[in-house]
Amino acid sequence: MTATAVHTTAATTATNARVSTRTLLGFAAAAAPLWAVVSLGQAAARDGFDITRHPLSALSNGSLGWLQITNFVLAGVLTVIGSVGLRRVLRGTPGGVWAPRLVLLSGIGLIAAGAFVMDPADGFPAGAPEGMPTAMTWPSYAHMAAGTLTFTSLIAANYVLGRHFSRAGERGRAIVSRIAGTALLLGNGWAMSGGTAGTLTLAVGAITAMVSVAAVAAHYRSREI
Repeated sequence: MTATAVHTTAATTATNARVSTRTLLGFAAAAAPLWAVVSLGQAAARDGFDITRHPLSALSNGSLGWLQITNFVLAGVLTVIGSVGLRRVLRGTPGGVWAPRLVLLSGIGLIAAGAFVMDPADGFPAGAPEGMPTAMTWPSYAHMAAGTLTFTSLIAANYVLGRHFSRAGERGRAIVSRIAGTALLLGNGWAMSGGTAGTLTLAVGAITAMVSVAAVAAHYRSREI
């Protein structure tokens, strides 16, 4: 093989790798907006749903529950795939090992949250008893465990990304990542404490943390040629 052919082959391989990384990062960047738009669209349109009383996970119940189940699973798959792109672009940097791993775990949690549906409660969907059920089924416990995995991973990922950007001298991005992690930490804590409109604070925190990770993916995607 001539030197020119070797150079051409190497260049082609490098180009394919860059395109692949861009594609992977595109998946990560799309996951959160997709999940948020589909969730909030249903929250506004589905009869009887009140975001100040019902968690977005409750949308997996009822005749249209398949929409939210699919939303969870698809967003989770996109996040899992996208974490590979984040691993590539963050390799060798502060937080470059744990940030992608935590994003991966959050994606696995989203998939599991879609696979296991929480019990109907507090009047949603129509016909469900008011208040919380006196006993939960095992899928509901599994859904809660999946949510805990997702939220914990997202909070940690945002704090690790905050450290990453701080060490890189990108103070603004560092602050945004830390605020996003804190929003979910506080939102989830308020919801777990039974605070007024806790499901709303949880939704705001979760979406903020997810979109923050998506924005990081989009940021690095824009740097890939």
